[in-house]
Amino acid sequence: MLLKFEKALEIILEQAQKLNIKNISLCDAENFCLAEKIFADRDLPPTDRSAMDGFAVRAADVVNCPKQLKLIGETAAGSSECPIVEQNTCARILTGAVLPSGADTVVKVEVTEEVGDYVTILGSAEEGLNIRKQGEEVRKGNMVIKSGKKLNAAQIGICASVGKSVVKVYKKPKVSILNTGKELFPLDSDCEIKDYQIRDSNGPSLEAALRKSGLKCSKLEISPDDSQILETKLQKLVADNDVVILTGGVSVGKYDFVPDAIKKIGAEIHIHGVQMKPGKPFLYATFGNNKHIFGLPGNPLSVLTGFYELVLPGLRKMSGFLKEDCCRKLFLPVGCAVKSKKSRTEFRLAKLVCLEGITFLEPINSHGSGDLISSAEADGIFAVPANTEIKKGEKAEFTFWE
Repeated sequence: MLLKFEKALEIILEQAQKLNIKNISLCDAENFCLAEKIFADRDLPPTDRSAMDGFAVRAADVVNCPKQLKLIGETAAGSSECPIVEQNTCARILTGAVLPSGADTVVKVEVTEEVGDYVTILGSAEEGLNIRKQGEEVRKGNMVIKSGKKLNAAQIGICASVGKSVVKVYKKPKVSILNTGKELFPLDSDCEIKDYQIRDSNGPSLEAALRKSGLKCSKLEISPDDSQILETKLQKLVADNDVVILTGGVSVGKYDFVPDAIKKIGAEIHIHGVQMKPGKPFLYATFGNNKHIFGLPGNPLSVLTGFYELVLPGLRKMSGFLKEDCCRKLFLPVGCAVKSKKSRTEFRLAKLVCLEGITFLEPINSHGSGDLISSAEADGIFAVPANTEIKKGEKAEFTFWE
């Protein structure tokens, strides 16, 4: 019996468990998920600081301008010594420098004139102008990043700013790919391809999708349609990896040996058949402690659709992602009416188009699930629920492949 797409995704996210935690240097932590909360070790900024180059003054001295003030010194970013600003005096201050004692305002250099030891302030300035206040970003002891967030460039910068040179992260799953089919021709072969053969595009495509998602393929193999060879290869890959992604051989044809091979190695099949197009024969199984097998139909668009919609959310869960981040979607209007033809969720190729300031989805026609060429223009896929029409301008759930 075919499962609804939503139920299949729910099963995968329930079965996939976070992997172990490890310590990692911050410089190597990009794309890992935090396994700890990060707290500020001091106020940020730690003191009142200047937001620009100019002169530190007392606001009370520059109510009526122009006003001439005596220049008593300067302070730059990183300087430990600051002059004391008293009545009718000012100090030169550079961006990022600590605000001198007595000053409560920074007048930017563009509205001043400096002659000798005096600076003329040309325009009045209210108290607090151009100052980054102590603790305005965060106070000491407050959380700056929660556990489960994927570390990007900004978050790595935050960790550095609070002194975290080593962070706790969840390990990423070790993933291998096994493409099945006697007709598959490996790219690194020195032989001449025959008319009855097909170059293996699924392997490189999945490897690229994994890399783009911050993951790696540990091994890429091809197996002929031979039950014994397939079982042997699968047994070894499952033993050596956290996840095995198979393509081809998951339907009910004469040479579709994948389901039997999965059963023979002792894995438990949870899903075999999903109400989705493309990708209906999708298969999902588990083996032992937190090991997972995903079986994707062999057609290229079925492979990409199954990967982004069902496999990647499971990989993210294992990597420590927060549940709400495992299936990130955009909701965008469609450029024309679309309708699902059958009683299953249909996934359509689309590119993002911006017109008059509005981004919408422009569907891309394809010649079926084997048409990889059409996907070259696509930015991703959007879902059309079973027995549903999405009218022009209505929003659809979009998965961005990048």
